[in-house]
Amino acid sequence: MSLIQVYNPFPIKIDRAEGCYIYDKTGEAFLDTFSGIGVMSFGHSHPSLLKVLKEKMDRYMHTSNFFLDEDAIFVSEKLVNFTGKNGTVYFSNSGAEATEAALKAIKKRATDKRNKIVFFENGFHGRTLGALSINGFKDLREPFEPLLPNTIELKYNDVEDLSRYFDLFGEETLAVFVEPILGSGGIVSIKPEFASLIEDLKRKYNFILVCDEVQAGLGRTGKIFSYQHFGLSPNIITIGKSIGGGLPLGGTLFLENISQAFEKGEHGSTFAPNPVALAGARFIVENIPSLLKDVEEKGNYIMQYLKEKNFEKVKEVRGKGLMIGIELNEEDPQMRGKGLQEGLLLNVLHNSVIRLLPPLNIEYNDIEKMLVKLEKVLK
Repeated sequence: MSLIQVYNPFPIKIDRAEGCYIYDKTGEAFLDTFSGIGVMSFGHSHPSLLKVLKEKMDRYMHTSNFFLDEDAIFVSEKLVNFTGKNGTVYFSNSGAEATEAALKAIKKRATDKRNKIVFFENGFHGRTLGALSINGFKDLREPFEPLLPNTIELKYNDVEDLSRYFDLFGEETLAVFVEPILGSGGIVSIKPEFASLIEDLKRKYNFILVCDEVQAGLGRTGKIFSYQHFGLSPNIITIGKSIGGGLPLGGTLFLENISQAFEKGEHGSTFAPNPVALAGARFIVENIPSLLKDVEEKGNYIMQYLKEKNFEKVKEVRGKGLMIGIELNEEDPQMRGKGLQEGLLLNVLHNSVIRLLPPLNIEYNDIEKMLVKLEKVLK
């Protein structure tokens, strides 16, 4: 096989996908519990979304950054308005590229005396070299070291560790990267006291706070951005995954005094923002706000159901909205296969946390089907 093996794909030959389901060549349906890893907010092949993508594609597919697409203006204004602040948006092709843009803007503001960038254990910000430098998974970083200098890993949700570091190096710290809810790190929310301390330290030392909303943002948790649950006030927000409506697109929001992140020619991309992906993004930003209440209610319903079952295999059910983690008492390398036997596609982190990221518009009848299948797997 000439394809480099960096993934472990399901043994399914896909014929088509619709709503919450992926169908193989024999017509068998598999319930997709993670929506393309949080990408398909409206499920697979959503008719209205497909319509706007096709309409844009019929007009043009790519024009390059020599032309300004009207959807780029509309989407960027919407995204900034969601924050309640003033700002600008740089569009990229992915969440990792959004992180790279944030890092580049931060490095531009570094000095010899102020250059340290803090990140947290189990925080995931991408796999490109810059993003890897602030990736909280040591096993992913180490094969590629040395990476960017002056990046500091601290413990997530550890108030003492954070306080101790800033007592020593607060004046030297330029930026802090944080996922308000760890995605690949196991669906772990930031603790209120930890978020509050970050805000206190930000006021004292005036560092740049970057909130990574690539997975948890754009309605996934019942708010437009997950940081809005925790009282954080980022200067930079990174987005990706769902923003393109299923097509590659990312974005970096630069707010208030960071708004002029780059001068002309300092950053760019041939493909970003792709016009067809922008049409998807327009659909997303126009339609996500109306789903927020439902996302919160459906998430609470799923979590309550799973908690009340009190499965022996389950240590904890946690999350916000439709970003839910089911932590197992013990690692189970067979869990994904067990799901497959029930017609259930599961994303299992480190063989120990089932990550549920269903479509934000999932219907209750599909929720019931998912829960029945999950119950069989967990029993």
